[in-house]
Amino acid sequence: MIERQFIAQKIKEFEVQEYFEKNLSRVGHSHTKIQRTPLGDKVIIFAAKPGLIIGRQGTNIKTLTKTLKNRFKLENPQIEISEVENQALDAQIVAENIANALERFGSQRFKGIGHKVMTDVTGAGGLGIEILISGKIPSSRAKTWRFYMGYLKKCGDIAVTGVNHAYAIARLKSGIVGIQVKIMPPTTKLPYHIEMLKEPVVIVEETKKDETLEELKEAVEEKTEKDSSDKEDKPKKERKPRKSKKEETKTE
Repeated sequence: MIERQFIAQKIKEFEVQEYFEKNLSRVGHSHTKIQRTPLGDKVIIFAAKPGLIIGRQGTNIKTLTKTLKNRFKLENPQIEISEVENQALDAQIVAENIANALERFGSQRFKGIGHKVMTDVTGAGGLGIEILISGKIPSSRAKTWRFYMGYLKKCGDIAVTGVNHAYAIARLKSGIVGIQVKIMPPTTKLPYHIEMLKEPVVIVEETKKDETLEELKEAVEEKTEKDSSDKEDKPKKERKPRKSKKEETKTE
């Protein structure tokens, strides 16, 4: 069945995505795509630091191709690495940056890290951002801290398709801290978005070359003159006087 082939392909893509998220967690990995070509399966890795994925003399890519071929049974896998253009609008890269900052500076500076990330995202053009940091921060009791800025959709189809979701983990001395990031990029089109035109649009209908405005005026004037002359030439009909009822009875 064709449906089973599609489902198997999507399951394989999810497994490859999960494998890369575990092994390329601190390299700025965003997401992966698998494309089928006549030569084989093409795996495109979107990352913020492509040099770290390649490694010295391409050693990391060779190991990745072997695992893709043996573990996931891809036909002649070809890995292509593309750099993410705007890293501040990628939710997965932002979540990994927050996790790296918490592991580096500690849990006491989590508020400064959250506010800095929000300003970077909104400065890059993001419509809205929400950060949830849950764990033993800053005390020994687990809490959930929420940072938000801008406008973010929480329900409807746009909340699923137009908002980027990501999740990362920071391993601290006090325990594991979960980081959830939601970003609404400027490319999302809201259903009630209206664009105002700067200059008014004037629609001009072109007349035919033979019939200009002056010719039309002359034709109307000639027609009115003809109608008036025809009315003057026609003789007026003489109206007979109407008989009264008494005269009619006498004649009878």
